[in-house]
Amino acid sequence: MVRSLLLGLGFGFACVVQPGPMQAYFLSRVAQVGWRRTLPACLAPLLSDGFIALAVLTVLRHVSEAMQRGLQAAGGVALLVLAVVTLRGAGSAAAGAASEAPGAAPRSLAQAVLVNVLNPGPYLGWSLVLGPEALRRWPTEPAAAVALVAAFYAVLTLGNALTIAAIGGLHGLSPGRMRLLLPISAAVLAILGVSSLVGSLR
Repeated sequence: MVRSLLLGLGFGFACVVQPGPMQAYFLSRVAQVGWRRTLPACLAPLLSDGFIALAVLTVLRHVSEAMQRGLQAAGGVALLVLAVVTLRGAGSAAAGAASEAPGAAPRSLAQAVLVNVLNPGPYLGWSLVLGPEALRRWPTEPAAAVALVAAFYAVLTLGNALTIAAIGGLHGLSPGRMRLLLPISAAVLAILGVSSLVGSLR
């Protein structure tokens, strides 16, 4: 039980602090609509990882190299699309934030779910870390398997929320400087997307 709990806590913390597509998305979204309307995006893993876990445990339990590359390439394409969308909004960030206000929070969550589903990280995390440990513990120690998953998602969700709030502290900057975050975050998304595509070809 203790080992599974520590594994869940540690792996969740590692996923939060490691720069990746979700963190880049948080940055771009906060710059567009503010941290409060972005905050629901911290729930994305809770909504999308059920599908991911089911897919991994039933179909992708033994993830092939070709499948890993396919997931990585799909994630790269999604990141590049988000980079283009973010860059197009750079010139009208102030107006965009106002116009998106009514539905900005649900849209943030929906887009974050898409980023998470097309990100190979959760698939690999479930196939290489969470899945094997949960399957090993479940027959004899179901409580340990539950503790593993619960600890992981508790840390991941709280960590994502704190990340969004921390990025939101940048709103103390002037509107002009805030708009500079959009091309920067678009560049980060593009770099991650290209990196994923290149990595899928190796």
